[in-house]
Amino acid sequence: MDPDEDSTSPGRSGRSRGPGWRRLGEEPDYRFTLANERTFLAWIRTALAVLAAGVLLEQFAAKLQPPLAVTAIAASLCVTAAALCALAYRRWRANEEAMRHKRPLPHSRTLSLLAIAIPVACLALILLILGLRAGLLA
Repeated sequence: MDPDEDSTSPGRSGRSRGPGWRRLGEEPDYRFTLANERTFLAWIRTALAVLAAGVLLEQFAAKLQPPLAVTAIAASLCVTAAALCALAYRRWRANEEAMRHKRPLPHSRTLSLLAIAIPVACLALILLILGLRAGLLA
C-alpha cells in the first residue's frame, strides 16, 4: 500500500476500505477522534466488568437461594453487558458522524440503561443476601 494512501481511499482492487459513512463529511481533528475512541473503550471496559460480575455470581454464589433467582440475576447482568457493547458502538459511530458533519454530539440513553440495570441487580442481590442471613439466624 502506498504510504500516502489512507485506509478510506480506493485500494488496488478499486474498492474502498471501511464503511461508507467514514468517507462522508470532513475528517475530524484526530484529538477528538481519539477521545471518542477512549470513551468507547471505557464503555467496553464497563461492559466487561458487568459481564464478569454476572459470570462470578453464577459460579461462586452457591449459598444464595433460590438458585433460579441467582441465575436470573447473573443472566440479566450478562445481557446488560452485551447491550452495553452494542450501545457503545452505536454511540461511538453517532459521535464520529456528528463530528464529521460538524453537528452537535447526539444524546445517548446508554447512561440511563446502566443507571437502572445495575441498581436493580444490586437490590435483587441484597434481597437474596438478606434472605440467606435470615435463614442462618432462624
